[in-house]
Amino acid sequence: MIQAFSKRYSAASIGLHWLMLVLIVAVYVCMDIDDFFPKGSAAHDGLKTWHYMLGLSVFALVWLRLLARLVGSTPPIAPEPPRWQALAGEAMHVALYVFMIGMPLLGWLTLSAQGKPIPFFGLTLPDLLSEDKGLAKQIKNIHETIATIGYFLIGLHAAAALFHHYIQRDNTLRRMLPLKG
Repeated sequence: MIQAFSKRYSAASIGLHWLMLVLIVAVYVCMDIDDFFPKGSAAHDGLKTWHYMLGLSVFALVWLRLLARLVGSTPPIAPEPPRWQALAGEAMHVALYVFMIGMPLLGWLTLSAQGKPIPFFGLTLPDLLSEDKGLAKQIKNIHETIATIGYFLIGLHAAAALFHHYIQRDNTLRRMLPLKG
């Protein structure tokens, strides 16, 4: 029996995609604006706490996204892109999933190694490592470097979607839009 393919992703996949974009933007905003407030101030500390909690929310939701991707079908791109573009798209998706799993995990490891609590909306998550300030600094440096790379990954992903939509005029972007279009 031939499986019929939808022209769009499932509502769950679309909703999770855009929700996670909002969360990731909020994580970056919290990180980028906390320096405008004095260290130790309520605003600075609050932004850091929100940075942690929103990042951990990304970590929780990425597993739902992976599940939705595994059980759902991937609507075909029409017209079909060249093989190199399809492979580049798959590589980008792998990189984004590694980013969405790795960054929150590195943040959690950093807080654990710093001996700080890991807040998550009224809960305190368990430490993943014993306190080790030297290791915490190394993990934090990796976390911050990958955060910079994340700007480029997300920007390239968005640019590719716009390229497909406006230059190639295929359905790549329309498959993931919240409204039919």
